[in-house]
Amino acid sequence: MNRYLLILTWGTGAGALGIELTAARLVEPWFGNSQLVWAALISLVLASLALGAWQGGRIGDRHVRLDYLLLTVMGAGWFTTLIPLLVPPILRHAIQDLLAFQTAQLLSAIALVAVLVSIPVILLGAISPWAVRIALFSVEAGGRITGRLYAAATVGSIAGTLLPVLWLIPSVGTRWTFHLMATFLMVLATSGTMFLDRVPRTRILMAGVAGCGAVLLSGFLSDSSALRQLGSRTPAGALVYEDESRFNYIAVRQQGSETYLKLNEGVGIHSVDHPDNVLSQGVWDYFLLAPWFSASPPEPSQAKVLVIGLAAGTVSSLWTDIYGPAPITGVELDPQIIAVGRRYFGMNQSNLTAVAADGRRWLQSQPVTRTWDVVAIDAYRVPYIPFHLTTVEFFQLTFSRLTESGVVAINVGRTQQDQTLVDSLVATMATVFPTVVVLNEPVPAGTLGNALVVGLRQPTDLAWYQTHILGLSPDYPAAFRSFARASLNQVAYATADPELPPLTDDKAPVERIVHGIVWNFLRSAGVGF
Repeated sequence: MNRYLLILTWGTGAGALGIELTAARLVEPWFGNSQLVWAALISLVLASLALGAWQGGRIGDRHVRLDYLLLTVMGAGWFTTLIPLLVPPILRHAIQDLLAFQTAQLLSAIALVAVLVSIPVILLGAISPWAVRIALFSVEAGGRITGRLYAAATVGSIAGTLLPVLWLIPSVGTRWTFHLMATFLMVLATSGTMFLDRVPRTRILMAGVAGCGAVLLSGFLSDSSALRQLGSRTPAGALVYEDESRFNYIAVRQQGSETYLKLNEGVGIHSVDHPDNVLSQGVWDYFLLAPWFSASPPEPSQAKVLVIGLAAGTVSSLWTDIYGPAPITGVELDPQIIAVGRRYFGMNQSNLTAVAADGRRWLQSQPVTRTWDVVAIDAYRVPYIPFHLTTVEFFQLTFSRLTESGVVAINVGRTQQDQTLVDSLVATMATVFPTVVVLNEPVPAGTLGNALVVGLRQPTDLAWYQTHILGLSPDYPAAFRSFARASLNQVAYATADPELPPLTDDKAPVERIVHGIVWNFLRSAGVGF
C-alpha cells in the first residue's frame, strides 16, 4: 500500500499545481497575467495548501483510514470540474460590474472565484500529511516515510506545472484541461480501492463512476454554452469568431458593417474595421499624424513604418488607405491574431509584412543599418502596456533604429483626471528624445481614454506641425484633413516632471501606475463599498 500512497501523493501534488497553472490561464482573459495576478494566485494556492496540510494532519490523526483519504481526493476532483463551469460566467459578471462601477459586486465575484479555486487545492493539500499518518508504521521510520511521500508530492508538482502549459492547454484547451485533471484525480482515488474491504470499496467505486460521468457532462455543458454564445446578439455585436490561442482569448464581433477585435474579455477594442468610414474613429487615427511632427517629414506614401502591436492591422490599413502603399512592417506577438486579421479585417495589403514575434526582441535582432521613419507602438494587454516596451532601454533601442527625421509614437491610457502613465512615459522618453509632445484623444467624462506620446529624433517646433497640417494636400480625404486640423487643439509640448523617475528595465512599475489610474477612476465615479 505504501507504493500506492507514493503514487497518490505524486498525483495530488500534480493536481494542485495543475489547478494553479490552469486557473491562471482561465483568469487571464479577464484580469491579464500581470505580476499582481500571479502573486495573488500563488498566494491563494499556497494559503490553501497550508490550510489543507494543517487540517490533513489533524484529521489523519483521528481517522487513520484509507477510504476517507480516497474520498477526499475524489472530492477534490468533483470541485475541480466545477471550476471551468462556474468561474467564466462569474468573471464575465465581474467585468460588467467593473464597467458599471459596482465595486462591491466586483469584489464579491473575485472572492467567489477564489473560493471555487481554493477548495480543491485545500483538499489536495491535506493528502500528504494524511498519507504520512497512514503509512507510518513506527516512529523510527517516520523521517524516511515523510521524506519519500513529500518528495513524491514535489515531483508531482513539477509534472503539474509542466504538463498543462506544454501539452494539455495547447492540445485540448483550458476547460478540458480542468476536466481531465478532475478525471485523473477520480481515477487515482478509485484505483486505491484494491486496498479496501468490500463495503468502502463499493462506495468509492460508485462515487468514482458518478464523478467521471459528471466530468463528461460538465465538459459538454461548458462546450455547448460556448456554442450557444456563437452568433448571439449582444450590445457588442454578433460574435462571428472566437478561439483561444497560446496567448489570448480572441473574439471577432460584427455590428452592421463594422468589425471589432476584442481580446481576453477586456473592456478595450484592439482593432476595428469601418468600411463605411475613412477613419477608425479611435486612437489608431492619431498614428497617422506622427510623421507631421518632424521638421522635415518623409513622403508618407514612401515612409518606412514599423508597427509594434499590429493586432488585426488597423494602423497599417489606415496608413495604406490614406497615404498609399508605404512599406510597413507589423510585429504582433500572437500569430493567430495575424491570421484573424487577414481573414476578417482585410489585412492583406501587399505593402504590409506581418511578423509574429515579441516587438522588442524582434527589433533587437534587426541589423543596426535597418531604420524606420515612423515607429508606432500600440501593444496593449488591457489595461497594461508590456513594461519592457516602456523603459529607457527600449526607447534607446528605437532611437537607434530611426532615420534622422524619424519619430516614435506610443499609445498610452489615461482618464480625464489622471495622466499618471502619460507623465511617466514623458519622463522616460525625455531622457532619450530631444523633443516629446503629447497628443490627447478627447476623453468624455467618466470614461477611459488614450493619448499619443510622440518622441522626435531631432529637435523641432510645434509650429512645423501646424504648418504641415494646414498644408495637407487636398488629395487626402476631406475627413482626414478635418480630423488633422482638429488635432491642433489637442497637442502640446510635454515637459518631464523632475519628481518622476524614468522607467527602466530594472524598475518599471507600470502595473502599479495602472492600478492607481483604475482606482482613481472608480473613486471619481462615486463608487462606495
